[in-house]
Amino acid sequence: MELRTQTELTQEIVRLQAELARREREAADNELQLERYAADLRETFKEERTRSQELARSYTATVRALSNAVEARDADTAKHAERVAAYGVEIARALGLPRPEAPEIEFGFLLHDIGKVAIPDSILYKPGGLTGEERALMARHPSIGAEILDGIEFLVGAAEVVRSHHERWDGTGYPAGLAGEEIPLAARVFAVADVLDALTSNRPYRPASPLLEAREMINRDAGTHFDPQVVVAFNSIDDDALLRIMAEIQ
Repeated sequence: MELRTQTELTQEIVRLQAELARREREAADNELQLERYAADLRETFKEERTRSQELARSYTATVRALSNAVEARDADTAKHAERVAAYGVEIARALGLPRPEAPEIEFGFLLHDIGKVAIPDSILYKPGGLTGEERALMARHPSIGAEILDGIEFLVGAAEVVRSHHERWDGTGYPAGLAGEEIPLAARVFAVADVLDALTSNRPYRPASPLLEAREMINRDAGTHFDPQVVVAFNSIDDDALLRIMAEIQ
């Protein structure tokens, strides 16, 4: 086996050192490029997050404006939708619904009566009882409301609440006579929140009921009007949380 001379060994070491230095430079360049990519991705993410937050704020502002427009027709139920939305979100949270669903749920609560824009004032505010034809027209407002929201992508979940907010657990509600778990969960949550606000708010024909009395009435209707599990979740909410909503949203 031919032995290398000292000069050849020195030359080989120099070559290897040069190759190592070249590879180190390449690695450093690659690392720098990766850092630049990472910085670009972080900046893009920040921009997308800002745009997403702006869009979410815009959606919320639009929904609240629509809700206010509906409620402006009736001074007796002012802030009803806003309180129901706040109660509903509390109940949804108690049920353990994932937070990403909350905006759609809240939008549905806020817009639940949007279909009433198609109901004549002569029926909405009629002092006496409604005729059969008038009741039938009034009972269409959930379907009308869902049709109004149809095709609006960010309100798909909300439309389910609007369509089903007058359904009852025992199947005696309207417009479709759905029963039990056929009713979307958000609409079952709404039912409890809606009745809670109706019972604890002053009306021209009766004073507001105390929260304890409202709780008792809701519990009596578990299994008929309301989903029993939703009522259980409702019962788990402290009075202070509900009273705070009553006091803050007037």
